[in-house]
Amino acid sequence: METQELKALIKEMIREVLREEKLTLYKPLLANRNNTENEEWNQFSLEQAMRGLENDHLPEYTEADLIEKWQ
Repeated sequence: METQELKALIKEMIREVLREEKLTLYKPLLANRNNTENEEWNQFSLEQAMRGLENDHLPEYTEADLIEKWQ
């Protein structure tokens, strides 16, 4: 193998190792970002589902309203 070929092979191996290391570093960051996005989406969904309910006059049920009591 010639010197130039060997140098090119070494450079490519170093690039591949650096790509793998970069991916290893990015994985926790991406997971954290996805968790944040999920939390934000969950909060938004809940707010949309509950929107307008604060003014509704819902009946308050008591135990006396139950037809059957479970023990």
